[in-house]
Amino acid sequence: MTISVVLVTGMSGAGRSTATRALEDVGWFVVDNLPPTLMSQTINLLAKPGSDTKIALVADVRGGKLFEELQASIDELKHAGHDVRVLFLEAGNEVLVRRYESSRRPHPLQKNDNLLGAVERERALLGELRASADLIIDTSWLNVHELRRAVEDAFDDEEDVVLRATVMSFGFKYGIPVDADMVADMRFLPNPHWDEKMRAQTGMDKKVSEFVLGHQEAQDFLAHYADLVGIVEDGYIREGKRFVTIALGCTGGKHRSVAMVEELAGRLSKIGVEVRVQHRDLGRE
Repeated sequence: MTISVVLVTGMSGAGRSTATRALEDVGWFVVDNLPPTLMSQTINLLAKPGSDTKIALVADVRGGKLFEELQASIDELKHAGHDVRVLFLEAGNEVLVRRYESSRRPHPLQKNDNLLGAVERERALLGELRASADLIIDTSWLNVHELRRAVEDAFDDEEDVVLRATVMSFGFKYGIPVDADMVADMRFLPNPHWDEKMRAQTGMDKKVSEFVLGHQEAQDFLAHYADLVGIVEDGYIREGKRFVTIALGCTGGKHRSVAMVEELAGRLSKIGVEVRVQHRDLGRE
């Protein structure tokens, strides 16, 4: 019997508690801080014949030495025929340090080291697991409500296996999104910023959108990029990757990338991709 399993892991302080509560709300049975060696046994105990069993397992560095056995346990579940996906929650070092300082709770790896050193050591320990994750969510700029929506969008009502895409706008001056699978640069398009009538507006406004999309280069890019996503879609699903983050950037993430993301999301929806739009840096200026 095939069981749907989500392994929730990632950086301490990146929002695991919020993510697991969101999974519970959409029907997943959550088991927190389970030793990896007990995962297979737990799945067998919780599985109910004939029912649509969905189990979320939470594993992180709190498990100490046992955490080192996690990848082997994941492989064991996959070899048993279970549908296993890994959700990795990420955040920048400065953000994690700030969250721990505000909570006044010690980091699980913080012994004789300082807080930043503990975060960096954890990031190194999780490097291979992050690289193999099915979905990475960077919570650096997400509030709890936005994180809940991202998790619910990804793991609710999964009867049909389709590619689910987060199409994100961003500003290069704020850094490339660390959770992006595909990144494209929209700075080749004329910038509405230099028109005083559009400077205060955003890519969500009709005048700015029409200006950006009115250039042939924009239309050519959108057509080819939507085709590119369509090309990789079947391969992603075949390889077990159901989630993809597509990031389009411009200088500040206000005009060009926002307009292009809105249009690209619409085109991807028409070819059967489930789309969630996120404007990471809109409003930061």
